[in-house]
Amino acid sequence: MGKRSGDGFIAHKAKLINALSRALSERVELMDFTIGRKGLLGYLKALGGSNIVKVVPSNGSASGVRAADKRLRITCGANTSYIADNEWIGEKTPLSFCEVRISPNNTVKPNIGSLELSEALNRVLPFTAKEDNRPALQCVLFMAKEGKLTLVSADGFRLAIISLDYDDTAGQALIYNSDLAGIASALKSAKRARIGFEGEDVTKPSTLTIDTELIRYKWASNGGNYPEYEKLIPTQFNTYARFDTVEAIRAASSLKALSDDKDYPIDLNIGNGKITMASPDEKGQVEIVADTDGEEGYVRVNGKYLADILKACGGMVDFSLTNSLSPMLFSQDGYQVVVMPMVTDRAQKEAKAKEQDNTEAEPVADKTTEAEVKPKQSRKKEKVAVA
Repeated sequence: MGKRSGDGFIAHKAKLINALSRALSERVELMDFTIGRKGLLGYLKALGGSNIVKVVPSNGSASGVRAADKRLRITCGANTSYIADNEWIGEKTPLSFCEVRISPNNTVKPNIGSLELSEALNRVLPFTAKEDNRPALQCVLFMAKEGKLTLVSADGFRLAIISLDYDDTAGQALIYNSDLAGIASALKSAKRARIGFEGEDVTKPSTLTIDTELIRYKWASNGGNYPEYEKLIPTQFNTYARFDTVEAIRAASSLKALSDDKDYPIDLNIGNGKITMASPDEKGQVEIVADTDGEEGYVRVNGKYLADILKACGGMVDFSLTNSLSPMLFSQDGYQVVVMPMVTDRAQKEAKAKEQDNTEAEPVADKTTEAEVKPKQSRKKEKVAVA
């Protein structure tokens, strides 16, 4: 951005404002100075008279007052100002830093789409834990290997995974959700992006860097161990459905309006080309069209969790269910969200009945003694009598 001018630099004012607007840190490192980002940004926006800004170190004002002070001289048209080190920084200013780099050309060699990465972050950040005694769940896991960059988040009830094409250095890092706040929006304004990992061992958490043409973002991994999330993704299902999330969101919103509970539990009944969404207290129900397959299914889900998942997916989504007590899977083009169901009496009764049916359906082993055969026959008669 801009070009060198002696010990300082000359830059286009709009570019400098754009860079500072996209930065997430509260302190700016500018040459050997540390300045409050918001204060500097506000000052530059207030300047008029020219589109060019010149920034050079100075030993004070032109009149010689405070000549020993270390200051930055900023010139824009007829405006000249002297900014002291630590200007616009108070006791409560967070200790987060960004650096203004001077480069006349875009030097970032992209290895991932900036909009693609922005969208991926927006789809995993809502499912990180806000407060948890396991700090790892307050983080997003970035993991690059075998031609894929995978982002993972979980809050103890929901698990979100998205994979992007990424043919570069392997590595992994755990980054706190608070550190990533705002980065998705900033990436939308970037023309190019490059993501990388700095560390000696690619199998252990390392430093994560995201470079754009104007700003470099850098975070140290929190160093913890992330849960083995692959084991939590269900792989065998009995009920399938494909439906429009827009219709489902509208249906969930109507049921929310009828509920006094902020989590507003919703019963899902799947089968016969539709999904029936109903409130457990029978205040209301909505049917939406769906492509269904497999067995008819039932499950109760936290309405707020469901709404968050549907918004993150958008468009058409695939829904897979094993039974009413097992995790549900929502999937869409490399994006997966696993959510735990709410336990109900109906779910427990259906699970128990299913278990009994499976027990009855077990083949009788080929036994030779009469003593081994008779108990099996006795149990069969007992079951029929109960039925």
